[in-house]
Amino acid sequence: MTTASLAPAPIRPAKAPKVGIVSLGCPKALVDSERIVTRLRAEGYQIAPDYEGADLVLVNTCGFLDSARDESLGAIGEAIESNGKVIVTGCLGAEPDVIEKAHPKVLAITGPQQYEAVMDAVHTHLTPPHNPHMDLVPESGLRLTPRHYAYLKISEGCNNRCSFCIIPKLRGDLVSRPIHHVLTEGEQLVRAGVKELLVISQDTSAYGLDVRYKPEVWRGTEYQTRFLDLAKGLGSLGVWTRMHYVYPYPHVDNVIPLMAEGLITPYLDIPFQHASANVLKAMKRPAKQDKVLERILQWRRDVPDLAIRSTFIVGFPGETEGDFEILLDFIREAKIDRAGCFKYENVAHADSRSLPDHIPEEVKEERWHRFMEVQAKVSADRAAAQIGTVQDVIIDGPSDTPGEMIGRTKADAPEVDAVVYLDDASHLKPGDIVSASIEDADEYDLYGRPA
Repeated sequence: MTTASLAPAPIRPAKAPKVGIVSLGCPKALVDSERIVTRLRAEGYQIAPDYEGADLVLVNTCGFLDSARDESLGAIGEAIESNGKVIVTGCLGAEPDVIEKAHPKVLAITGPQQYEAVMDAVHTHLTPPHNPHMDLVPESGLRLTPRHYAYLKISEGCNNRCSFCIIPKLRGDLVSRPIHHVLTEGEQLVRAGVKELLVISQDTSAYGLDVRYKPEVWRGTEYQTRFLDLAKGLGSLGVWTRMHYVYPYPHVDNVIPLMAEGLITPYLDIPFQHASANVLKAMKRPAKQDKVLERILQWRRDVPDLAIRSTFIVGFPGETEGDFEILLDFIREAKIDRAGCFKYENVAHADSRSLPDHIPEEVKEERWHRFMEVQAKVSADRAAAQIGTVQDVIIDGPSDTPGEMIGRTKADAPEVDAVVYLDDASHLKPGDIVSASIEDADEYDLYGRPA
């Protein structure tokens, strides 16, 4: 009788614990979530697509406006109700007493950018996998955006003290990332297939001020840690590079020639907030709006296809009807391509709460509607001017109509701006950049087909 050799039973890895992620707020918070996801996956945690499949839920909150705070508290409550095990991080995490009062069952609370504290909290409440190297993490990290575009955060915090804003109280003063680190990350993203880099920070044009524009070496060339050199370096990567949250300092003019040369996408996201000198002074913003208008007109002469996106606040304390009319005139004259408008909110901890002459809610509402009517007319005129042209379009994905794809021109950032609907385009895939003939337009969006 022969005895069969007994092979050891295969060792099966234990089921990896799963973490669910809810990311609220701006793209800067989304980048924070991506960094946390990358850390989690590097340690072997899985990312759950829903509450039910998660062993623990991480909620990355926003606390910029009262409406955002309410949304964050609602998301925390929903996560607790659906899952039960919740860790909170992000901007609202800077006010743990607010969260604890509303949701005493949360397991842990950390503030913005506190990645180590987040990981410590996850380790405490969800045992790390036995094998921390069970999954490879790509060099560019893990992202929550589609594969063909990515947000590139260049700094944290802000040195400005706008009276309506509490970001410096939540995220601190400006801290710029070393320029060679930023350029290397951009290079890694492009190598991973990214076709569009969206540069973000709280104040992009102040980049490097805190480190006195310290020079660093990247690809054998010295670059100063400043806005212009950043644009030159990213412009050398050969992809669309879009500048967001650009405060209109004079040196922004120096980047316009790079757009004219095609190195940087002809797009500026500048949060002007208002146009009246009186309101800008109360906001603690630059008040030389006449100079700003002159600069915009010069930018458009140098780069005719330049698109400008901005945000504005109506109903700020002390805003008169005359101030509001100045704002509407500015929108018409500057021809702001893409504009978001917010009714002033009396945000907790903002200095503007103590200003006199707060505006009644019904007046804010009426001014908001008037603003949107004017902006819709400006946008419609700008869109109509594109009919008959050929535009470069980056494809984001299919629409609900068979054979139709949705894309964006260089004038449009993802999620916040207009889109292009392309007929006869089912052969295209996300990330493709194609020439498209524009055949029609509405107030915001364009319609066409591959040229």
